[in-house]
Amino acid sequence: MLSGSIPVTSALGVAIALLLLTAAAVAGLGGLARYRDVLFAGLRGAVQLLVVSLLIAYIVRWTALAALFIVLMFAIAAHTAGRRITGNRTWLWAALPIAAGVAPAVLLLVVTGAVPLTGLVLIPLVGQLIGGALVATALAGRRLLDELQQRRGEVEAALALGLVGRAARLEIARPVAGSALVPALDQTRTVGTVTLPGETDGGWGLRRFFRQQPVNPQVKGR
Repeated sequence: MLSGSIPVTSALGVAIALLLLTAAAVAGLGGLARYRDVLFAGLRGAVQLLVVSLLIAYIVRWTALAALFIVLMFAIAAHTAGRRITGNRTWLWAALPIAAGVAPAVLLLVVTGAVPLTGLVLIPLVGQLIGGALVATALAGRRLLDELQQRRGEVEAALALGLVGRAARLEIARPVAGSALVPALDQTRTVGTVTLPGETDGGWGLRRFFRQQPVNPQVKGR
């Protein structure tokens, strides 16, 4: 039977190392970023994946530990998005939009019984939701601050027309916040044609599902 997983071999490690070196060279030669930052990010990501995979393999046995790990993921996401937006203590506010995007979805899935309350399911599922909310929050926040700085004259004009400070800034903030959702919307539009979510394995999952369903004898005999 075909498998959709990628075997972890030395060849895979060599390929990843070559890709990382290529990315660092392109970023350095093109002046896009310092090559050391690219190398450090890649090495850090590899180490984190190794450590986290070993940790998850242990904590998925206990729902309480899985919940604590999800809280840790949320805290790291809030810190990452907040620091991407600003360098002062106001980065804590980044936790609100991430929670607003993740909590209702997780609550609905759990309350309706759509997903089982097991760490093996909740950790990757909630992790994907937190990751998407992190990207949208960081993009919206960073661009919003840049837009407010560049379009300060428009804000002052709105204030001169009688708008309060919050309303004047919202005139700029709303379109910016909407544009931050464009990557997620594009990914959603292309699900099944470009992006293949989760454990998609060429239809084998659906075939296994239908083979496991009970067959009505009356229908089978027709």
